[in-house]
Amino acid sequence: MEDVLKDGEGRMLKAVEALKKNFASIRTGRAHPALLDNIVVDYYGAPTSLKQLAQVSAPEARVLLITPYDKSAAGNIEKAILASDLGINPKNEGGAIRLILPELSEDRRRELGKGLKKEVEEAKVSIRNVRRDAIEVLKKQKAEKKITEDEEKLKDKKVQELTDKYTAETDKLFAAKEKEIMEV
Repeated sequence: MEDVLKDGEGRMLKAVEALKKNFASIRTGRAHPALLDNIVVDYYGAPTSLKQLAQVSAPEARVLLITPYDKSAAGNIEKAILASDLGINPKNEGGAIRLILPELSEDRRRELGKGLKKEVEEAKVSIRNVRRDAIEVLKKQKAEKKITEDEEKLKDKKVQELTDKYTAETDKLFAAKEKEIMEV
């Protein structure tokens, strides 16, 4: 029975962690190396993550500096960034690539806010699905006489508390990211 709660909490935590990862890759006008986490580069015919090919740093507030471990990969990295949906033009400076993030317009900020809401709702749906699965397992255990009705109600309550906790966590993440995006 405790396994049901532990499994449910672990799956809810994964939904929140996935949301955090998605939020990190959303461009807010401030340079952050996580913006490039989803970039895949064609490296000698094999799709390779940018993180495996180069060091990414943020030397200034709106600048990312990509230093490839293999200087010959710079051209492919540049092509991958241009092909991505970031909307940033890379500047190849010999061995390194510099990305200067433009200021976000008010319309783009609002558009990003809508995208954030969608991501949060997906995370909440995921959390609610975990709750539903846990409650179904508890009902099945009660039907098989493995637990009593009182134990089922107690565990249902604990599952709901976990659901509320992680749903509130997604709301906090949303509020913080929305504030970050709307900052000028």
